[in-house]
Amino acid sequence: MSDESVLFEVEDGIATVRLNEPDMRNALTGDVAEGIVDAMDRVDESDARCVVVTGAGGSFSAGGDINAMLEGLHGEVQPYEKVQNINDTSEALTRVHECELPVIAKIDGTCFGAGANLAIACDVQVASENSRISFGFRQVGLAVDTGTSYFLPRIVGQNKAQELVLTGEMLDAEEAEDIGLFTQVYDDDEFEDEAAEYVDRIASGPTVALKTSKRLIRQGLNSDLDQAMTNEAAGQAQVFETHDHEEGATAFMEGRDPDFEGR
Repeated sequence: MSDESVLFEVEDGIATVRLNEPDMRNALTGDVAEGIVDAMDRVDESDARCVVVTGAGGSFSAGGDINAMLEGLHGEVQPYEKVQNINDTSEALTRVHECELPVIAKIDGTCFGAGANLAIACDVQVASENSRISFGFRQVGLAVDTGTSYFLPRIVGQNKAQELVLTGEMLDAEEAEDIGLFTQVYDDDEFEDEAAEYVDRIASGPTVALKTSKRLIRQGLNSDLDQAMTNEAAGQAQVFETHDHEEGATAFMEGRDPDFEGR
């Protein structure tokens, strides 16, 4: 395996961003955060139609770099450097969340702390049944960071978000699916095949329409109904002009599956 902290590849319209520090359970070190930002830059320059974020070695991400935290406690890292480390990780998660393309977290293992935030910063989450997730910043005596206060209540509601943070509870995959933190959970022995099928379903869709829908849903969270409908009409006017709309409408009338090209 490459010694790069984050691996990137594009195949069949699918960009894969793989955290590659298995010995550290893919902790969000400075190198990993920088690697994620670089990978998202490369997504923007590629012909990808969706993005998969995943981890190597049986873990999604263990969150913050505990070694760096201990160095900070021993005076080896200055306070401003600690804040910069958080900001670097926050930038990486922001880049994932703000990607125009559909972004899928592929989870096979543990998501903890900032690693849990990386998972829910994605649009959807597919997980194996042995996966777990926790926002247990309290376990290391810290408050939440890297977007917990933004992402978590929007998915599970304020009360449940507070409970998960105050208790640091580790949820198994079924529990996480029940409250919306995981979108799909698959049996371990079927995970790779089922996840690949799920990803391909999104990657082979009408890319411009999906990007527009993603943007409109997020705008709708902060809009009233009239504004949401106005935004949708404006977005749809652009999508009406795409090749994939023509193909979709034609395929519907001909009673066949559409062959979308992402344009």
